[in-house]
Amino acid sequence: MLRNFLVFFLLLLPRASQGQSLEVRMDSLFDAENNASAPGVAVVIVRGDSIHFAKGYGIADLEHNIPITPNTVFMAASVSKQFTAYGMALLSKQDKISIQDTVTKYVPELQSLDSPITIEHLIHHTSGLKDEFSLLALAGYRMDDVITKEDILRLIFHQTDLNFESGTRYSYSNSGYTLLAEIIERISQQSFRSWMHQHVFQPLGMNDSHFRSSLGEVTPNIASGYITSDDGYKAQRVNYASVGASGLYTTALDLGRWLIALKNGEIGGIETRDLAQTRGVLSNGDTLNYAYGLSYGRFRGTPSIGHSGSHRGYRTWAGRFPDHDLGIVVLANLEELNPSLLAQKIASLFIEEKSLYPYEGTYYSTELNSTISITLESDTLRVHSRRGNLATLSRSGHNSFTSDIWYLSSLEFDRDANVVSGVHVSSGRSKNIWFQKLDP
Repeated sequence: MLRNFLVFFLLLLPRASQGQSLEVRMDSLFDAENNASAPGVAVVIVRGDSIHFAKGYGIADLEHNIPITPNTVFMAASVSKQFTAYGMALLSKQDKISIQDTVTKYVPELQSLDSPITIEHLIHHTSGLKDEFSLLALAGYRMDDVITKEDILRLIFHQTDLNFESGTRYSYSNSGYTLLAEIIERISQQSFRSWMHQHVFQPLGMNDSHFRSSLGEVTPNIASGYITSDDGYKAQRVNYASVGASGLYTTALDLGRWLIALKNGEIGGIETRDLAQTRGVLSNGDTLNYAYGLSYGRFRGTPSIGHSGSHRGYRTWAGRFPDHDLGIVVLANLEELNPSLLAQKIASLFIEEKSLYPYEGTYYSTELNSTISITLESDTLRVHSRRGNLATLSRSGHNSFTSDIWYLSSLEFDRDANVVSGVHVSSGRSKNIWFQKLDP
């Protein structure tokens, strides 16, 4: 009761007008999911070091008509991977492992493979290991069958070759993260669940989070996963009893706390945090967009770092937009929902479009009977005429730019959403010359 009150109090910290305004916008954004007879989502928004917004939309359990709240437990699917990888970063900084260690040092059952695999290869999906879910399917398993860690390890250990030489390519492999959890168990002599509880969840107060590796466990306040069927919705039963690649059961509020802790290095310090956000590098020197269970990307011209998950009706995304000190968690219990896209829609409430691509094109002035073209070169807009290069542009406002040449001192683009219709060009003595953007 006290914890729920504190969470409620925390949500009231922003000024009332701001909170009401955001809630109205969020309710509008999630109008389709706010259905008293359908599955839905739990959403958390983090600003700075606090929870800025938390709310549930839709139903967690259709059989018992239990609504989704920010405290509803979901299976996180592949969002689990960042916790497994962070565990390896912790052990590395404690000098209990080296990420350059070969996996066979801890799991000698892999001796039959034709290329040495390091822990780092597992972390960054560059091991070449065949993925456990494709192996399970080929071996005749269905996703509603009981699948244990032993079933998965047996298939991995029976492999005699790899998809490619370790370190030479990136190929997403759940098998690698099952092995990482196994390594943590063998090093610590604890179950993966107990080790993660002791070293991550308990210190952060993530009291509703745990890794589940045994079937039949009762988890209070849990959402069921669903898929749309001809006559409504069909429950998707989870019989997957393995951890590392998946297996995390958590809430939107707990993942919000995790995003804050991950930003600040609250577990293991700044060095561990930095290691756990280090992108992988292939043997040819190419840097990956993947780092320790996290995917690097861009949205509206600004960096993002996070991960999605999908399993048996559970769809998840958790991540941050570091330039805006913004974190977002979206947990869903319907197969057809897309939390990654929903998270971007939430982010669009806070992040203005900074992409330069919409400004590219050819522009014509009837006043001058002349055209200019604007191209994007190495993240910089450049203006050209029939005589060659004119200017390099620098952003001065949302749709405003200045240039490095005197007679093109400012440019103000007319823009509706992502469509640019033209640009007003000005210099010190000639104002607002209109150039219409021509269709491509």
